[in-house]
Amino acid sequence: MNRNTDLRKIIMTSLFAALACVATMSIRIPTPGTGGYIHPGDAIVILSGVILGPIQGLLAGGIGSAMADLLGGYFVYVPITFTVKGMIAWIAGIIYYKIGRTPKSQCTAVILSGIADILLVAGGYFLCEIPLYGVSASLASVPANLIQGLGGLIIAFALYPVLLAVPDIRRMAQRSHEAAGR
Repeated sequence: MNRNTDLRKIIMTSLFAALACVATMSIRIPTPGTGGYIHPGDAIVILSGVILGPIQGLLAGGIGSAMADLLGGYFVYVPITFTVKGMIAWIAGIIYYKIGRTPKSQCTAVILSGIADILLVAGGYFLCEIPLYGVSASLASVPANLIQGLGGLIIAFALYPVLLAVPDIRRMAQRSHEAAGR
């Protein structure tokens, strides 16, 4: 790999981290139970894994989402969010690599990545919130987390073709797909 390619990866990873942070902080709909909120940031987390690949996606999605918690005053959630959102992006990158061979299967990969997001957000936060708030409060946040995950799936699916229309992003997704195969 040459220096330009490495620099482009760093820049794109940083850009997606910033986008995940901004998308997470842009619209906040409060949820019951744990004081959390529904936001559109999951779409960027999913797309980070799809476009950047598993490793850069994990970094972009995890860091960007954790930064939103840090900047928003949700300090206790920073490590939880980094882990959950990083895992989502990593899984999205793996799914995209494994099945995204054709344009149709790439769209399927985005949908499956969104389903993984739904399950990991609802399940991951539920498990991590039990020691913080108890089972009842943690359970009360599950429906909102399911809605957030579904919103992330829908937004990611809608944004995916728009992002691929940008030549640099399309090349990045292709390179990440090829690199994941090595």
